[in-house]
Amino acid sequence: MALSRLLLLCMVASEVWDAETRPIDFVCDRESRRDLNTVADMEAALADCDVLKTLPSPIQLPCIKVHKASWERKSAQEKRRDIAVSLGALTGSVRVVRTLSQPGCASTLLERLEHTVNNYLHIVTHLDITGSVESPVLSCSPQSTHSLSTVLWTFSRLLTGKLEWLMADLTHRCPRR
Repeated sequence: MALSRLLLLCMVASEVWDAETRPIDFVCDRESRRDLNTVADMEAALADCDVLKTLPSPIQLPCIKVHKASWERKSAQEKRRDIAVSLGALTGSVRVVRTLSQPGCASTLLERLEHTVNNYLHIVTHLDITGSVESPVLSCSPQSTHSLSTVLWTFSRLLTGKLEWLMADLTHRCPRR
């Protein structure tokens, strides 16, 4: 048990950036964003985790569907809020399921997912985007699943879809190299 916690701590520590890194660095460095996206590693770990067939409780999936014209009409603040609400709902749902899971492979994987989602949530909420802040709303009707592979796939789509589109909108703020 202590060894698995130490391994988890090492994995999380390796995914957290240097304390001097700013959210604008995340916006401007696509390679850093790719490096932070460890969904493929978690999917590989899930394949090795043969005890996990279904989760003890459903996990709320992030909203990933986008109507391109509607998305383009949103302000950067609205886009950030949309992503942050999805990430917040996902991390809360993962936390609940993790507490219901038995110690072992599944629990470790859920803990890693929770930390990864929280890292993204922290970055997104600290982006320097000005504008009015409205109450958060989901951009879709929440769906949920008992399948961790579906959760990982949907999380990956959120990162490579909405989050990357927001980053593309913000690249004008990047210093020229």
